[in-house]
Amino acid sequence: MERERKKTGRGRKAGKIVLGIFLGIVLLLTAVGLIGMLVSYIGNKANLELARSFSAVENPDAVIPKLDEDGYWTFTTDRELKILQLTDVHIGGGWMSINKDAMAINAVASMVTAEKPDLVIVTGDVSYPVPFQAGTFNNRNGAEIFAALMETLGVPWTLTYGNHDTEAYSYYSREELSDFYESAELEHCLFQRGPDDVDGYGNSIIKVKNSQGLITQAIFLMDSHSYVDNDYFGILWKYDNIHDNQIEWYRERVEALSAQNSAVLDTLEPASLPAEREKYETVRSLVFFHIPLEEYKLAWNEYVENGYQDNQDIQYRYGTVGESGGVICTGIHSDNFFEAMEEIGSTQGVFVGHDHLNNFSLDYRGIRLTYGYSIDYLAYFGIYKLGSQRGCTVIEVSPDTGFDCHGENYYQDKYQILADGTRKEDVTMQVLGAEE
Repeated sequence: MERERKKTGRGRKAGKIVLGIFLGIVLLLTAVGLIGMLVSYIGNKANLELARSFSAVENPDAVIPKLDEDGYWTFTTDRELKILQLTDVHIGGGWMSINKDAMAINAVASMVTAEKPDLVIVTGDVSYPVPFQAGTFNNRNGAEIFAALMETLGVPWTLTYGNHDTEAYSYYSREELSDFYESAELEHCLFQRGPDDVDGYGNSIIKVKNSQGLITQAIFLMDSHSYVDNDYFGILWKYDNIHDNQIEWYRERVEALSAQNSAVLDTLEPASLPAEREKYETVRSLVFFHIPLEEYKLAWNEYVENGYQDNQDIQYRYGTVGESGGVICTGIHSDNFFEAMEEIGSTQGVFVGHDHLNNFSLDYRGIRLTYGYSIDYLAYFGIYKLGSQRGCTVIEVSPDTGFDCHGENYYQDKYQILADGTRKEDVTMQVLGAEE
């Protein structure tokens, strides 16, 4: 009997110890969580203040976009229009990413201020709410910081979604972020969520017209979606493709815009007609989204297999594949988007992001495929110490329906002094593509 009471007593004591340990762990985790939330709040507030501390970009010749009758934002000009592509900004918005977020803010502000573009397009991953790197699940934090920066700079801007903008565990969905980006408080944001019967958010068009009313360039913005095939957290690198109904939407919109141009051409006097009428009868276009098409991989591999020499299908422009092992992360399924672009004969160039160390541009079967220079300080481990990949892509849209583009590295003198007087961080200028 005495032995049983001792066993019972020891059991209760052990139970109390286990319960105490459990409660201690819970309290510790709660305390850490609360401290993290407090630090995140303070850090995000500081970065919002930093974003709002810059001066507006001075560009007296800037073209101001207006909503056209068809509901699309439209730039009307007879001069060259300058677009700045940014990609993979990766603002974490949490307590673990405060300093790196500030670096990203400074980089964007410096390049936009120096380049004075008419339009800024971000091809995905404004936000990076990955908790073990950012310290938060809140993907709106990064969106709000970036929006505050762009509204302060006062340059028209828009974006396409990337896979990290809305993770499976993020607080906000694409629909909810679209509500934010479309809100009236963002005076300079041209984001439109697009038609309800087309997959994704942000499928939209920005037009460039001349004073005659002819569309000289149609800018297609598309949602390349996120992860597929049960890869909910993106750990298997299973990425989605452009969907069939998006391709059909693209086809219909090209036809509609081309019809607009044909109607304008029919009203012009013979002396006012452009020298090459066919350039306008099928409207010329550029397409922007996040995840590369399969043709990026096919084109680069063919170029490499040909001894880094051009052939009848490929003309190299600049850049390289800098990802480890020469990786090009495309959608895992086949789609017919590139073939549709070839068939229709409208699109001259495609611009993507996603692979932060890839920055090549080449012509493939008549369409120029370009990786944007990335911003990322956070997602790739140690990338904040590297600099060869960081920068922007300058796109010049000419009034005769043509275009050209080139990459600009962030670590050059014209981007040297930041608006708050802070100099850029020291980095190693690594050799991209050295593994090939």
